[in-house]
Amino acid sequence: MGERAWWRVAPVVFALAYGGNHFSPLLQLYRQQEGYTQVQVDLLFAAYIVGIIPGFLISGPLSDRFGRKPVLLVGAVLGMAASALLGLGAASFPLLSAGRLVSGASVAAAMVVGSSWVKELSTPPYPRVAPQVAARRASLTLTAGFGLGPAVSGVIAQWGPAPTVLPYVIHIAVTVVCAAILVRAPETVVPGPLRLRLPRGVRGRFVGVVVPAAPWVFGCASVAFAVTPAVLVARLGTGAIGYATLLAVVALLFGAGVQPFASRIGAATGGGQLAVGLVIATVGVLGAAGVAAVQQPWLGVPVAAVLGTGYGLCLVSGLTEVQRMAPREELAGLTALYYSATYLGFTFPVILASLSTLAPEPLLLLPLAALCAGCLAIVLVHSARSVPRR
Repeated sequence: MGERAWWRVAPVVFALAYGGNHFSPLLQLYRQQEGYTQVQVDLLFAAYIVGIIPGFLISGPLSDRFGRKPVLLVGAVLGMAASALLGLGAASFPLLSAGRLVSGASVAAAMVVGSSWVKELSTPPYPRVAPQVAARRASLTLTAGFGLGPAVSGVIAQWGPAPTVLPYVIHIAVTVVCAAILVRAPETVVPGPLRLRLPRGVRGRFVGVVVPAAPWVFGCASVAFAVTPAVLVARLGTGAIGYATLLAVVALLFGAGVQPFASRIGAATGGGQLAVGLVIATVGVLGAAGVAAVQQPWLGVPVAAVLGTGYGLCLVSGLTEVQRMAPREELAGLTALYYSATYLGFTFPVILASLSTLAPEPLLLLPLAALCAGCLAIVLVHSARSVPRR
């Protein structure tokens, strides 16, 4: 039980990540069947963020105060409630928005509480592993859910029956099974004070290294499977849903595939794996600008692979930084702050869509790439000035 204790937590983390992202390829279906505009589609992404960022800031401190298990079980209930709302609300934009908001709160619990719990089950009195291994266990579990969710729902949306209902029924069933496994997971937290703060001893490195890189975790993901299909929608026709699904799967497969190599990249670059992730992210955004300019859908596939690699490397490297620097009693709180910053990347499609009347998409993506390069410069400067806490 001790060596595999984290396996009792991982299934719920997977299920909630699955539920948070399986909606993405369905967006094109809602546009086609219900006539939602691109702005409404982007607002559904925004509703998710409205749920997830407060969820980060609440679930972490609550789990430090009351324990990991009750908060993550509440997250599982919220995930199922979100799928019920989404399954009932295909023709109702307010219901879809409510479902996305609740889904965001459930994913927040998985990411913050689940990541912290997996890390704690990877340290004494449980068998200890290296910090990057503990971070990789959590990030790979999340990435598997983020990847399999859109793969299954996208296939159903393109070719399956009841495409606006069946994906949500599947998610509810998966979550019920995973929650039953979670019930027997060992609790790792002794209830303590409710707190959410940035400890003084880690502020410099957190603000200078972790924060500038964080938005590019999901910034890469959103450019890969939200922005790229949107700029090609006129070329894709009825294949838009399948194409969006393909890009999501490719991006997240590469995101998962690179994570086991993050520690080797760090060793080869003197701890610079986060900077390497930002270099890859910059190249990926430039590639997306190229796809938008030439309007060639096949080019979106290798670009999604590059962006997925940037996503995976930034995610696991940033989480490793946070878990290394966080005091044990404030692990969930600091993880919550980190994940809040990562989800700023999901605002990129909304910002680009709102500016599309001012300039073509390829031109808008170029400043985004320049912003990524600027964040890379900040990380390099601050990495040289500070040493990660061991």
